[in-house]
Amino acid sequence: MAADRGEQALDNSLGNPTVPRILLGAELRRLRTAAGISRGSAGYAIRGSDSKISRMELGRISFKPRDVADLLTLYGVCDESERAMLLELMDQANAQSWWHEFADVVPGWFEAYLGLEDAASVIRCYQTRLVPGLLQTEDYARSVIRLGHPLADPVEVERRVALRMNRARVLRRSRPPKVWAVLDEAVLRNPPGGRGGPMRAQVEYLLELSRLPHVTVQVVPSHRSPRYADAGAGPFSILRFPEAALPDIVYLEQLTSATYLDKADDLDVYATVMDQLCLDAIPAPDTVGLFNDVINGL
Repeated sequence: MAADRGEQALDNSLGNPTVPRILLGAELRRLRTAAGISRGSAGYAIRGSDSKISRMELGRISFKPRDVADLLTLYGVCDESERAMLLELMDQANAQSWWHEFADVVPGWFEAYLGLEDAASVIRCYQTRLVPGLLQTEDYARSVIRLGHPLADPVEVERRVALRMNRARVLRRSRPPKVWAVLDEAVLRNPPGGRGGPMRAQVEYLLELSRLPHVTVQVVPSHRSPRYADAGAGPFSILRFPEAALPDIVYLEQLTSATYLDKADDLDVYATVMDQLCLDAIPAPDTVGLFNDVINGL
């Protein structure tokens, strides 16, 4: 079982340490539980604490080879092939990601999302005010970033724009994720920075992207306000992964932090909301007409 999970990570997570980190953490948790060992005892065995074991098992920190080797011994993992596979998974989990070069503009709470987004096979998102980051043009992204970071100097702004454009490359790779975005019409009618500017090119780009077989864009018209708006359902994303060991993740972003949800009850609620938003929105084939209408009005 461990070997299968490790092979999945090898196949699907090259250059992205997030999935191997989560898979290794989950496997260490499974092994510890099966051995009947508490987090506190495991932490003591590696000269740490129960909180360190918790962070390791959640895939939130990198792994020291000595710690992993000692834990495998503690948990009774003696088979050399299984140990080798898990240690190889550890090497992947500790690898540097492509976004490491943007560490100066990537807060810790967002780094996890970059890894999840890069590894996802399906990304469903709902936006009320802005075009989703993956679907933004460079000029639109620059306008949004300047509004969101009014104190940033031009160099920092361009670094953030470059990061966003690097994220968008996932749409053009050989095995891209399926992206399904639902936007409120206000996203198109109330561009950041006012009318004019980069919005026309942005809507044209959405029209171009919507022709790709793996991208679906729908718009909820302003006269058909989403029934969940009054319940406070703001922007969110749901990410699904090819690895069977990884649950879906709901991502909620605030101004200076983010929330990651993976409990079944939370996932059911957000999946239901997303399904209803798709029903409230204009069918994807008819969205082309709205895009053209917006373009003609800009």
